[in-house]
Amino acid sequence: MKNIISQITMKELEQITYRALQESFSEVMAHMLLEMDQAIADGRDKKRFELKDKRDLNLDSLFGHVSLRRNYYLDRETGKYVYLLDQYLDFDGGKSMSPVVQELGIELAVTGPSYRQAEDALEKLLGYPVISHEGIRQQLLNTEVLPREKETIKQDVLFVEVDGLYTKSQEKGKRSKELKIASTHQGWDMNGKRASLIDKRHFIHQGKLPFWEEFEQYLMDTYHYDPTQHHLVINGDGAKWITSCREYFRNGIFVIDRFHIARDIQYIFREHPRRQSIRKKFEDYDAEGFMIELNTAVGTIGHERKEQRLEELISQLSQYPEALRDYRERLEEKGIDTEGLRPMGSAEGTMSAFAKRLKQGRSWSELGLKKMSDVMVALKDKLTIQMIHGELQLEVEMQSHNTEEKPPKHFVEKLTKQVGEATRNNVAYLYQSIHKPVVSALKGLRGF
Repeated sequence: MKNIISQITMKELEQITYRALQESFSEVMAHMLLEMDQAIADGRDKKRFELKDKRDLNLDSLFGHVSLRRNYYLDRETGKYVYLLDQYLDFDGGKSMSPVVQELGIELAVTGPSYRQAEDALEKLLGYPVISHEGIRQQLLNTEVLPREKETIKQDVLFVEVDGLYTKSQEKGKRSKELKIASTHQGWDMNGKRASLIDKRHFIHQGKLPFWEEFEQYLMDTYHYDPTQHHLVINGDGAKWITSCREYFRNGIFVIDRFHIARDIQYIFREHPRRQSIRKKFEDYDAEGFMIELNTAVGTIGHERKEQRLEELISQLSQYPEALRDYRERLEEKGIDTEGLRPMGSAEGTMSAFAKRLKQGRSWSELGLKKMSDVMVALKDKLTIQMIHGELQLEVEMQSHNTEEKPPKHFVEKLTKQVGEATRNNVAYLYQSIHKPVVSALKGLRGF
């Protein structure tokens, strides 16, 4: 037995078994498609659909390459030639990839570092080259994100985090483009000491109207939003396009992003004797006391650049000192219950997720940047991605849904039985006598 085991490694065993199972599942897939095609042929409207021929279907799937010949019909009503199997299963058989492989390629391209690495990951996962990195890019460029039904705003408050992200352009002489991004959520869900955002969604400004006009339309399209009833708490840095939200929303509360202010305090007052007292005023949301501390510190820093930054900070915050207050106090002044509400500040995390894919030295065409950011939002927000080629739709599933319809029981039982039979046919060892070593059988499967 020791000599037998030494002939094969665990890695080889796993790889050989995986290839054998891929071959088995490819056979099962082809067999089931043929049975479905025959069932459709038997049950079709024969007066309308005339069977003309059989045509090849070749596609790469998660199991490997699947080949068969399916029925080809003339639709007498429209005069067009159709594959009823393709229509019933809602896919385009003219493409060389299954819908799942297309979806996987796009998701790897969006969540991973590059198109090329998505290509490599697919090949490594499936064991054979499926699609080039340029092919994956073209798949992504030919997508549309479909909106879903409007959501109800469960309380009277919607939380908004806003920031910008600069991306490089591939076009000569064209300046970097700032992607203006907002994330919205409906509060916090606590699990012990851990907090997660409720119903987080994303908006990327891509229109020609000012950001906040486009954003308000997004609110109208995404939520049952009533500007006279619902309050917005908007967190962001001091960029003019962000602070202009104060002019757009009567029920809006602008909150200056505390991460940026804390960073300025650390830089300016690192070795200053009043650093602790200044930080305490800031951490206690004492807007008036904090501004007094900043003003009285002018001229005491002893560093030209830091003095200049202090004056800029004072000038900036003097425009909206109320943004330094705790937004919860401001909501309470409006008669709104703030129990369970937490400090704002998830914008940096949101921007990091986008920056990881869109920056890192990469440059973009205008269309490529739009499609990549659209699909990133779709994956994050669990939206439907529609492929432009044919009528194929990718339903992006990020979590299981108990309400989904299950396949008929008889279909599952039949499929399970065929998988078992195909597996026994492909794994030679299962036909050997009980004491014959597995090694020789597995060695024979190396070509899979």
